[in-house]
Amino acid sequence: MSKLPNKWLVVISVLFGTFTVILNNSMLNPILPRFIEIFDSNAVAVGWILTIFMVAMGMTMPLTGYFGDRFGKKKVYLTGLFIFILGSLSGFFSSTLSMVIISRAIQGMAGGLMLPIAMALIFNSFPRHERGLAVGVYGVAAMVAPAIGPTVGGLLIQYVDWPWLFAFNIPFGLTGLILSAKFLERTETHPEKKFDLVGFLIISLGIGSVLFALGRGRTLDKLMDPLNLTLVVVGLLAIVLFVYYENRQDDPLLNLSVFKVPTYSVSIVVTSAASIGLFSGIFLLPLLIQNVYGLNEVMTGLLFLPAAAASGVFMSIGGRILDKKGPKYVVPPGLAIMALATLGLGMLNLSTPYWMILALNTVRGLGMGMGNMPATTSGMNAIPEHLVAQGSAMNNIIRQISSSLGIVFFSIYYEVRRAQISAGGDIDMQAATLQTLNEAFLVSAVVLLIALPFSFILKGVPDEDEKEA
Repeated sequence: MSKLPNKWLVVISVLFGTFTVILNNSMLNPILPRFIEIFDSNAVAVGWILTIFMVAMGMTMPLTGYFGDRFGKKKVYLTGLFIFILGSLSGFFSSTLSMVIISRAIQGMAGGLMLPIAMALIFNSFPRHERGLAVGVYGVAAMVAPAIGPTVGGLLIQYVDWPWLFAFNIPFGLTGLILSAKFLERTETHPEKKFDLVGFLIISLGIGSVLFALGRGRTLDKLMDPLNLTLVVVGLLAIVLFVYYENRQDDPLLNLSVFKVPTYSVSIVVTSAASIGLFSGIFLLPLLIQNVYGLNEVMTGLLFLPAAAASGVFMSIGGRILDKKGPKYVVPPGLAIMALATLGLGMLNLSTPYWMILALNTVRGLGMGMGNMPATTSGMNAIPEHLVAQGSAMNNIIRQISSSLGIVFFSIYYEVRRAQISAGGDIDMQAATLQTLNEAFLVSAVVLLIALPFSFILKGVPDEDEKEA
């Protein structure tokens, strides 16, 4: 490993930590029904295992820009990874549902520190014309982990007790900690930097309220609950207030001037659409395979593995094309491929073979690899170097909200539309489920197609006016 250039050792180091965080979260998704039995609880209480992680991570992310500038990015990343390992140990030794939820909150805060800083560390180590490939390799963690997590979690729970789902993280986390301590480069610090406490409190209220409402609003009744509606309104008002307040600060918590850079703003639109596309598949495909075609969890898990591999391979290929040709040669084709494959998933029938669904999902993964991370890299390349950590934090926050919003929308659409179709009386539940899922995939494809024209605005080399933003 010592023969590798140090900049690639940085990528490998942060890849381990990021992969660990995202894999752990996706591993727990299919296991939630088991926790209801284990702790003799209900779906609402157990749902906190996912909700608290999402909320804690979203509320911590805005701090990463300040912490990175104040204490150094390496120190912040190592601290986050160490806290994540502690959260995993706490989860492993938990004996009650409350302790599991607290452990997940600790893991969420750690993930909120790590994910934005990881991207900033890579950008700090690579020149602009090499970042596409570097982020493409790193992005394997972000794209592959959600795809294989349910499979890994499902296999583990068949052979070991549930606490080992937390212990599974620890070797990867320790490896990442050792590599990061050795190979990450120290960055410049600014001890004089002041903390924007008011801004942090406002944005924490905004992000926390919205993510909490989305996390508990997976059905129409829950979404329209007065508490949920209040949380959404309060959250949106707090975010608007935050924008107003931060634009009047000399040293803001998040420098919102990055949104004046067209390429960065467009990259947010594109990656948000791609995230909705990704998580719509993660939510809808298990319902399709199990509820329509009657296949088991193993076959469901296998459906995602080729897609994950294709996504990882073409993420690196797309990154290299980005470095050499620019985003217009990789992001629009990636979105188009993903949209067309998603349209294919919207035209299935009861006799469609499994291999056809597998092939369509694999092509979706290919398009995702080409479209998502190259768009992110283009946007980050376009902003001033000293704002990379803050730009990464805002990218991650918006992508987190987009993913949550997508899952809530498709959950409610599935529930309401299936009931409407089956109420017609001339169609059985299997056919009603298939029609609902077909329509949902078509909606997902439309979201991707709407983002497609915007992707042509992305620029590989920032204009002078963008650099001065």
